[in-house]
Amino acid sequence: MRVGGDLVAYRALGPEGGVPLLLLNRFRGTMDHWDPALLAVLAAERRVLLFDQPGFARSEGTPPASVAAFAANAAAFAQALGIAELDVLGFSMGGTVALQLLLDHPALVRRAVVAGSGPGHVPGLPEDPDVGSPAVWQVATKPVNSDEDFLFLFFEPTATSQQAGRDYLARLRQRPDAFVRQVEAAAWQAQLASALALQDPAASLLPRLGAVRQPVLVANGRHDTMVATYASYAMAQALPDATLVLYPDAGHGFLFQYPERFGGDVLRFLR
Repeated sequence: MRVGGDLVAYRALGPEGGVPLLLLNRFRGTMDHWDPALLAVLAAERRVLLFDQPGFARSEGTPPASVAAFAANAAAFAQALGIAELDVLGFSMGGTVALQLLLDHPALVRRAVVAGSGPGHVPGLPEDPDVGSPAVWQVATKPVNSDEDFLFLFFEPTATSQQAGRDYLARLRQRPDAFVRQVEAAAWQAQLASALALQDPAASLLPRLGAVRQPVLVANGRHDTMVATYASYAMAQALPDATLVLYPDAGHGFLFQYPERFGGDVLRFLR
């Protein structure tokens, strides 16, 4: 489908009709990184839309240069499909984009789910040597990530969480054409620069969240080493109509560790 002149790859799952649910990808993520088990739960009840941003994976074009541009692309994608109202679920950086979408395009979004994400700079973060450490970002920015890298970044170092991570990775490979196109370095580096720009206290979305009037579900694992779980608490405090859910024995990839449980929570929230 053409969006602003770019050929954008997307998928539509689930029954037609009603308010569609738009999924926004994580840092370095593509449509192929969404857990088939989670998608099955969501698509049993909702029309689910996935897409790769321009310049990412299967889509043509130039990668966006800011979080606002990522949100504008999501709005343009919806407009190209003739969608006037949607719900949104953003994971990791996709959750930050979801917040930006709420702020910049409030008439488009009915309800939002922000998963494993943050608004940029959050004052008063508790000290935790495991969260956002040099070791974490050294792995997150490797040219190619291995299964062990994903297990380290997304799952807790417990036997149960690690096994859930291996099960998730196995499910990803069920799609015959999975990962025929990965996110190129220039795209994810632009993505990273966009996210880091919000770490400036003056640019953080946190002080602006009081203007959001839509209901928002904020969710995370109990110990997220990619984006501090405390940021989820801070967002839930700043948003006027927020519900906060934390999942046990889980980190950044909690939604793939508990696909049925999280999917059910999302559907109940969106009803």
